Amino acid sequence: MTTFVVDASVVIKWVVQEEGTPEALSLLQANTLVAPELILTECANILWKKSRRGELSAAEAHFAARLIEGSVLQLREMLPSFTSSVELAIKLDHPAYDCIYLALALKEDIRFVTADESLVRKLRQSSEAELRDVAISLSELA
Repeated sequence: MTTFVVDASVVIKWVVQEEGTPEALSLLQANTLVAPELILTECANILWKKSRRGELSAAEAHFAARLIEGSVLQLREMLPSFTSSVELAIKLDHPAYDCIYLALALKEDIRFVTADESLVRKLRQSSEAELRDVAISLSELA
């Protein structure tokens, strides 16, 4: 069993059919999946946006939220990774809300899976080996 940090771009694919859904669902089998508590807010916002745009009905968004709520995802407190996420955001010139996932992965010494290809590219261009190796793109799991 492998442990991964996952972000909202992965988790939302568990409940909404999108490109990458099969890869995201495959993570649910024989892996431990962790995320900062922020993921709930991010997923709620994605579901709201999809409902607002007519991509999901209110009932579908509600059902998707319940599925996420009942998933095997293990939530971690954000405070222990807060300062590191700010430092990473400044260092990478990247939004701090993405860097909280990255900070958690570095803190727990586990890989970070995301569908955010631009973030993965940015990390792989880092001069720091620790940052180059921490993330894996969801598409790479195919």
